[in-house]
Amino acid sequence: MTAAFLLTALFVLLFIGVPVAISLGLASVLTMLLFGDQTLLSSSQKFFHTMQVYPLLAVPFFILAGTFMTTGGVARRMVAFANALVGHFRGGLAMAALLASAFFAAVSGSAPATVVAVGSVMIVGMVASGYTRNFAAGVICNAGTLGILIPPSLVMVVYGAITESSIGRLFIAGILPGIILTVVMMVTVAVIARNQDMPRQERASFKTVVKTFREALWGLMLVVIILGGIYAGIFTPTEAAAVSAVYAFFIAVFVYRDITMNDVPKVLIEASKITVMLMFIIANAFMFAFLLTTEQIPQMASELIVGMGLPVWGFLLVLNVLLLITGNFMEPTSVVLILTPIVFPIAMEMGIDPTHLGVLMIVNMQIGLVTPPVGLNLFVTASVAELSLEETIKASFPWLLVLLGVLMLITYIPWFSLVIPNLLLD
Repeated sequence: MTAAFLLTALFVLLFIGVPVAISLGLASVLTMLLFGDQTLLSSSQKFFHTMQVYPLLAVPFFILAGTFMTTGGVARRMVAFANALVGHFRGGLAMAALLASAFFAAVSGSAPATVVAVGSVMIVGMVASGYTRNFAAGVICNAGTLGILIPPSLVMVVYGAITESSIGRLFIAGILPGIILTVVMMVTVAVIARNQDMPRQERASFKTVVKTFREALWGLMLVVIILGGIYAGIFTPTEAAAVSAVYAFFIAVFVYRDITMNDVPKVLIEASKITVMLMFIIANAFMFAFLLTTEQIPQMASELIVGMGLPVWGFLLVLNVLLLITGNFMEPTSVVLILTPIVFPIAMEMGIDPTHLGVLMIVNMQIGLVTPPVGLNLFVTASVAELSLEETIKASFPWLLVLLGVLMLITYIPWFSLVIPNLLLD
């Protein structure tokens, strides 16, 4: 009865349009008051205990680093470097947009930020070069999803905190899937460009390639510092987040000088707004997860699934369908916060590697970012590309086949997620 009320209350609140964070908290508090032994004091203690979960300290620092990178001209320099590398191929400007999105994803950790930073530069350039606005929007919308897969990823931090998995291992596990998705999308662009005779640019000289690389190097070094420092044991992922924030501030203000010291308070306020919003969701979700665990809902679900005799491939298929459906209605962090406490024990019972499970969930969440009605990248792209939401959905829809194909690859071949962590960390 308790479990039924908790889940029913949550989905009713979500259905009537109550924000995710308030839905999670209100459903939990009502269930505690009506059915549980917990008091409001214990629930408030659990709420504030979330703020003391050490791995979650990485969240505000990575958000601050991403805000400095987005506000400054890092994206513009990465776009120039990517264009110098691949712009001379047919469809090269679209390939450059994909490559620039991968670069910027590696320093921002945010899908919407990637769309805004790269899209505001590349969509205009692609349209001026002869690409249709719809095609440009479709490329940018889907390329932006790399922001939650290629490290550092805020969604990976949240998943690692919930499951007590190594965040450093998750970061490294996202590298190869991110590269595979980028390459597959670039190959898709090449095929479309050949069939539709899309424009190409003049080949950049070696001097230009070197010049653009040197200009972009300070930004690209951020991911090297983060992953290199974690792998070398110099600092933990949480400490790496603090280092990234300081480094992003330094290069934005003193190296690139895109931001003055007078602009720094505005950047801090913007990062604070995003942090408060995300941490409020996380705190309510931890309280919800605590109640799930107290009522042994994950254990009951685990026994039910295992008792059905589903093979591992069958469970993974059902999990993908569940994640794809929920991803249509909630943003990635919320889905991970709600479903991870339920599916994680089942996956562990079936012998699925927690790192593989994390990458699999994040690739599913990438698809949720570009599917209506709540696909965040769709709204951001529509604004940046100056298209209606309906036009943006039509433009991004064909790329879903590419994302789904990569999802199947990641789901059923764990090697792609585990090979680099196993080589470097085991």
